Amino acid sequence: MIAFKNSRGMTLIEVLVAMTILGILGLGIVSLQYVLGKNQVLVINSYKSLDEANVSVTTFIKEIRAAKMSDNGAYLFDTLNDSEIKFYSDIDLDGVTEKVRYSLSGTNFIKGVIEPTGYPFTYLPANEVQTTLTTNVRNGTSPVFYYYNSDWPEDVTNNPLAAANRLSDTRIIKIYLIVNTLTNDPNKNYELESFGQIRMLKDNL
Repeated sequence: MIAFKNSRGMTLIEVLVAMTILGILGLGIVSLQYVLGKNQVLVINSYKSLDEANVSVTTFIKEIRAAKMSDNGAYLFDTLNDSEIKFYSDIDLDGVTEKVRYSLSGTNFIKGVIEPTGYPFTYLPANEVQTTLTTNVRNGTSPVFYYYNSDWPEDVTNNPLAAANRLSDTRIIKIYLIVNTLTNDPNKNYELESFGQIRMLKDNL
């Protein structure tokens, strides 16, 4: 005698349940990939901004240490403000002294360079070549540049220097940048700072 087994297929409800579970799993995987991808982009952008800022700080310190009188005899400092500095330095070592400007415009840290022209030499603002060094700078009300006299760090009364004394007394300059790719999360701030002493103005030479 032949025995028959009852082979029951999936009901419609079981199919719908299975499809729902698969859909939820698929949505979860897609959401996870999106979150991971977004975080990866954020990490890459943060690293890029931080690396750019670090290079900018290093370059600035190198150039400010070598500040010198301009090729037309102007004093080595032109402007010493909280968020902007203008000085003279032979930044490309070609024997010609450039006029260099570093400034913070919004969240962009900018460098401008003017090559002297004519004779006697003149530095025309229209000839400035401007470059955005890094973005996502979040200094807010914090100065980018701090200025110190030759008695710092012993003299904490007169340092950092007030605006009126900067051109005559500055011997050391600090650059300070706060970098963050996020606009509303100060916990992700990266702070960079470095000091540069002006070789030409060292009082102990």
